[in-house]
Amino acid sequence: MRLGLDVRLTYYTHGGIAKYIRRLAEFLPQIGPAHTHFHFYRRGHADLFARSAQRVDCFTPAHHRLETWALGAELFPHQLDLLHSPDFIPPRWGAKRFVITVHDLAFLRYPQFLTAESRRYYNEQIQSAVSRAHAIAADSHATQVDLINLLNAPEEKITVIHLGLDEQFHPRPPEEVSAVLARHRLPRGFILFVGTFEPRKNVPTLLKAYAALRAQWPEAPPLVLAGNRGWLFEEAQTLARELKLHAHTYFMENFPSADLPATYCGAGVTVLPSYYEGFGFPVLEAMGSGTPVVMSNVSSLPEVGGEAVLSCDPTDEAALTEALYRALTDSALRERLISSGLARAKTFTWEKTAQETLALYERVMGK
Repeated sequence: MRLGLDVRLTYYTHGGIAKYIRRLAEFLPQIGPAHTHFHFYRRGHADLFARSAQRVDCFTPAHHRLETWALGAELFPHQLDLLHSPDFIPPRWGAKRFVITVHDLAFLRYPQFLTAESRRYYNEQIQSAVSRAHAIAADSHATQVDLINLLNAPEEKITVIHLGLDEQFHPRPPEEVSAVLARHRLPRGFILFVGTFEPRKNVPTLLKAYAALRAQWPEAPPLVLAGNRGWLFEEAQTLARELKLHAHTYFMENFPSADLPATYCGAGVTVLPSYYEGFGFPVLEAMGSGTPVVMSNVSSLPEVGGEAVLSCDPTDEAALTEALYRALTDSALRERLISSGLARAKTFTWEKTAQETLALYERVMGK
């Protein structure tokens, strides 16, 4: 088969979807060498994800209003049997079959958490994309249910394929952890949040729960929020000041990704209180690093954390406070969370993700 993978989004971002695209680009040629693989890059992108794949540089930018037509013209000369659009927006032509990945439907479930421009763009694209795709990969069963309930997508069209854990997320030597923490002036044992500072991540509830934790336990470790500046970032900082947490809370923008593995290892607990996640990489990364996890019990997160985490309702500040306290102070519970988290993390691999994705391609082409 002549298989195309649209990797253009990696030119613009290094977030979770870009990570997924890079890993597919790396592993698919390895596990499917009998096929001819084409990777469609944004022109000027210096990265090369797999030497065994044929690189094609495209002029069409990702998320451009004309991309569904323009990209097809750039695909056409390569006579693709199948194109995979891992950010769910396929072109209208240029391949015999189209597969898309839908990571989540947050823009439909929680439109108030997006800017008006983002809402308009995604709402215009999603229904058409779901209708035109020959198959849909979903990161989680939660996303599969949303596709069926919100967009009337046929269940038989959807395949759930969980994502994988990057190999650098594992317990690190103490000296490496100490060096990274010293570089960022962080003590050991802090509460760690990793993610973009945006409304659906539920940072205000986390800050209020942390304030309650400090009220009952003045020696509580600091709260470290590591991620990229998002919509309503300033409001979160203002709330931290109003709660008198500024001396105990670190907002660390643009945190170096190379330092994340050791930072997870240096944390006392990782917390992800999101209202909605398509997958939830920080939960998996923390478990793989041997760090206890407290997370919300909604959307895809229970599929990732399973029984290896503490979970609570994302709207319940008191429950979040209690879960953080237990994860930090109950030594027997900590040991159980660490051991079960390490074991569970090993079940999520990128090789497995790529194998299931290639199997999906083969089913689609067999139709």
